[in-house]
Amino acid sequence: MAAHFDRRLRKAAVTTTVAAVAVAALSASQAPNVTADAHGRQTTADKVPTADTPSEESATGNSPYYTDLPPLDSPSPAPTIGTPASRGPSEAGIPATVLDAYKKAESALRQAKPGCHLPWQLLAAIGKVESGQAGGGRVTADGTTLSRIIGPQLDGNGFALIKDTDNGVHDGNSSYDNAVGPMQFIPSTWAWAGRDGNADGKEDPNNIYDAALSAAHYLCRNGWDLSVQADLNRAILSYNNSQDYLHTVLSWLEHYRKGTHEIPDGTGTLPVGRSDDDTDPGGSSPTPGGTGAATGPQAPGATTPSPGPSPEKPDKPTPPDESEPPGTGSPGPDPTAPTDPTDPETPPETETPTDTVHHLENAGTTGLTAIAGDTFDKKISTRAETQAGKAVGKVRIRFTVLGDTDATFTGGDKFAAVTTNASGVAVAPALVAGEKTGAFTVRATVVGRTVAGLDYEATVTERVADVLARTDDTALTCTPGGEFADQVEVKATHKGAAADKVAVTATLIKSVLDPTENDEGPYFKDADGTAVRTLTGLRTDAKGLLKLPKLYADKAAGTFVLRLTTAGGATLNVQLKVAEAEPEPSPSPSGDASPDASPSPSAEPSTDPDA
Repeated sequence: MAAHFDRRLRKAAVTTTVAAVAVAALSASQAPNVTADAHGRQTTADKVPTADTPSEESATGNSPYYTDLPPLDSPSPAPTIGTPASRGPSEAGIPATVLDAYKKAESALRQAKPGCHLPWQLLAAIGKVESGQAGGGRVTADGTTLSRIIGPQLDGNGFALIKDTDNGVHDGNSSYDNAVGPMQFIPSTWAWAGRDGNADGKEDPNNIYDAALSAAHYLCRNGWDLSVQADLNRAILSYNNSQDYLHTVLSWLEHYRKGTHEIPDGTGTLPVGRSDDDTDPGGSSPTPGGTGAATGPQAPGATTPSPGPSPEKPDKPTPPDESEPPGTGSPGPDPTAPTDPTDPETPPETETPTDTVHHLENAGTTGLTAIAGDTFDKKISTRAETQAGKAVGKVRIRFTVLGDTDATFTGGDKFAAVTTNASGVAVAPALVAGEKTGAFTVRATVVGRTVAGLDYEATVTERVADVLARTDDTALTCTPGGEFADQVEVKATHKGAAADKVAVTATLIKSVLDPTENDEGPYFKDADGTAVRTLTGLRTDAKGLLKLPKLYADKAAGTFVLRLTTAGGATLNVQLKVAEAEPEPSPSPSGDASPDASPSPSAEPSTDPDA
């Protein structure tokens, strides 16, 4: 045992040292003084995994992972061999379909969450340590693994204790959860994080396109910006809460950033070392109490491991060594630990907090209303209770946005999973209203237990403006049958600030006192050139500005009124004048007296008889 323990210390030291170099390189690659604070975002403690963060809050349940490190030199098609104590076989590239899935996921996130700055190389790094790139790329043309990749059951025997949450649908285990697929999601996380990455109408954790897109969204939740080192670390630790896991993923991330190449499916390099590997250097069988490689992510061609309890469990598990990541070590036997005389093969059944939840209660959330595009002022709070009404802490609550709405939680997701606090309360992330107005529902459910869901009604209202004003005071005039030289431009504001995307209706009315649409006078033209006197669907731009289409006049002369209205009560009346142009003065004939000259006074009759 002493030799075995010394080997593990040496292996951990080498791994940590090499990975530290990669971490330093990544940190150095960031722009100077770029921190989370520099982006003006809060980095609250509840977004940072801690030593006591429940395993079920990670993507994988803190399941075992592959510990192989990349070769020391830059990626190259030519094989290179690293230091045997710290390096497995050199990286031989990424299988074509797997690489395509990573790049498509990056492209999708660039559109959905551009502020996350997710690199496909991060997905490749996680895919490498979770499943060896889907077992060396053993996938079908549509990206589904040829055989299921299933981690050990999380029964508390050397791993986290997570009882079944999917009735065995994904992992084939109706007693406990197992991590599933090329990105090793546990079913309870897949239930809200799963995405359809290959547009086949279903979300399958065994499909690399679905799994890669789901991992991308998972890593980009909480408003994290992965170009910031602190946020990158948080995201990786939320996937598997282990510092060694963080260092290993960062090492592969740096490796893939230097370059890689595509190889045929099914020809990838297979990982060797695993975080729960307790075999000695000579390759003997696992130490008593260890799990062995057969229960972890399967090697290509391996059959699906039985999800039931291992047939050889003579000793009860002891708590993991504090020097190891939680949920990942495989402790040896404790000679002082008592055994179960009734059934030594079955770990003791421990009632989890989830088992005690009887119902959910509204924890005081009322009045969920927001203007389109705004964030709801109130957050949804749900309390988990026992049948007697006592609070239940450490229970995962899934919040789901339902209905015909584009509202989402902060970060763009329609799903969120939050763990209840000591008071039994889970507070969902802030809701952000989309552009679709109307009512929708947010449903709270208990992950891993069939309990009636709790629905919250929310409403999105039209964007509003309380003031409309013209941007200039130019008189708007036209001659009958002509067109107005100037177009009407207005600015909408709400409480003094520019009101963007506000719907505006423009109507040519009969008079200020009669808002009926006029049947003569100025008009707009539709796409076919037909006269129209009411326009709807107009919206202000990002600065609250709106320029109306050109106005025309029929033969009617007079003073007319254009009325503009918005949701929120803003109204503006614009005066339009249609009149014949005043005639120009005619020029005087050549040689004639000026028309302005006064005629000579007539000579009065002469009284002189000789005149």
